[in-house]
Amino acid sequence: MEPEQSRDWPLLHLLKTVGDEHRLTMLRLMCGQERNVGEMAELLNISEPTVSHHISKLHSAGLLNLRMAGNQRFYRVNPKKLAQFKEMIAHIEIAPEEKARDTSGNVWIDALDWDEADKKVLRDYTENGRLTHIPVKPKKEIVVLRWLATKFQPGLHYTEKQVNAIVTEIHEDYATLRRNLVEYGFMRRERGGGDYWLTPDDETI
Repeated sequence: MEPEQSRDWPLLHLLKTVGDEHRLTMLRLMCGQERNVGEMAELLNISEPTVSHHISKLHSAGLLNLRMAGNQRFYRVNPKKLAQFKEMIAHIEIAPEEKARDTSGNVWIDALDWDEADKKVLRDYTENGRLTHIPVKPKKEIVVLRWLATKFQPGLHYTEKQVNAIVTEIHEDYATLRRNLVEYGFMRRERGGGDYWLTPDDETI
């Protein structure tokens, strides 16, 4: 799973903001004194619109303070924000605390009459009865598809819309999973895709 945005997003945002050669240079030039757009354009030998674009990014991130003097805009590094940024960097090596995974929703997996290796695949790729992501490796995807096929009743025929509704209860990418159920032989499909049914036990998967 991806790390929580609430912890890392502020640091990522600041890193992306200063992750540009011009913006990093501007930040250094405005640490010691106020600068306006014209000065920065002359110092960096770039156009004023380009300078304004970069300054807007730095200001929006809170790294610059703005002082108005008539129609003139003067910018200086915001020391509080810069100190906060430095503190974030200083603690970058500290790993976020991992939340204990709730295993109470895996009771249904334990109840399956499957071998332990297949059960482990379901534990790794599901949470509370839903698929967290589709496995990349075919061997693991087959386990997931085998489980998904149990959501359909043998002998019944389903419309594509009905198949989509059942698969969506497991994962939002119903199109990929529906197609793979057929391609891996767990389901049969009428030519044209209007009718689906589980592969009978006497047919080879």
